[in-house]
Amino acid sequence: MSESIDVPTTLGQVHVEVDGTGPALTMWPSLLMTGDLWSGQVRHFSSRFTTIAIDPPGHGRSARLTRRFSFEECAATIADVLDHLGIERTHYIGNSWGGMIGGTFAALHADRVGCAVLMNATATPAPRRQRLEFGALLTAARALGGIRGPLIPSVVKAFLGPTTLAERPDVVAHVKRVARANDVRSVSYAVRSVVPDRPDQRTLFEQIGTPVLVVAGEEDATFPPPEAEEMARSIPGSELVVLPGAAHLAALEVPETVNDLVERFLADHN
Repeated sequence: MSESIDVPTTLGQVHVEVDGTGPALTMWPSLLMTGDLWSGQVRHFSSRFTTIAIDPPGHGRSARLTRRFSFEECAATIADVLDHLGIERTHYIGNSWGGMIGGTFAALHADRVGCAVLMNATATPAPRRQRLEFGALLTAARALGGIRGPLIPSVVKAFLGPTTLAERPDVVAHVKRVARANDVRSVSYAVRSVVPDRPDQRTLFEQIGTPVLVVAGEEDATFPPPEAEEMARSIPGSELVVLPGAAHLAALEVPETVNDLVERFLADHN
């Protein structure tokens, strides 16, 4: 049985969907996306795990953001969700923004993490090109009153690769629909915090002691595999997998493949 819960956190009220019973499995998606990104994982794991799919701050059914934030505050928000649900320890899966702050959480809250799967993410600051591209996207979105019209192809290009564009129309439609639904003022704070303000976390990630699986999409234009490789090198003992036919939203694009990876990783490190 699923339950919708609104949780007071460091970054305002955060909406979570809780399903299933058993060990906790917490999931945080990419910028511009919501907890629905994890629908394939919820269906697969909720028969044996308590799945916790988060609408991140400023997105979906969570409260609108009114300021920028730090990655440490995002990690504290995960802890706030767990505290509210009475959960001491969780496995964790994060995509992009969720992958980055999943590493932050594993480093700063080591006693609360079992295994962590960090997908389509990076440990490095944003390069100038990325800062300029996302800055231009926000400027245009504010002018248009939202992420719509000519901006949608830019979002699709950043998130999806040629295989998904050619073979997975349902995924393309999902990304367009969720991107359009964003409150541009609210997500602007998140984009600025996660892109131009993004810290270099490589030294912090050297402190991670939990088992970590780093997952990259072979077709990811936002964080190509070399970014994931560098991230994996900064995390002691981490494993790296590059998925063919997937881009920046692997859990949505190839859910069965991701489920199998997570399943095996949890079994190996249980």
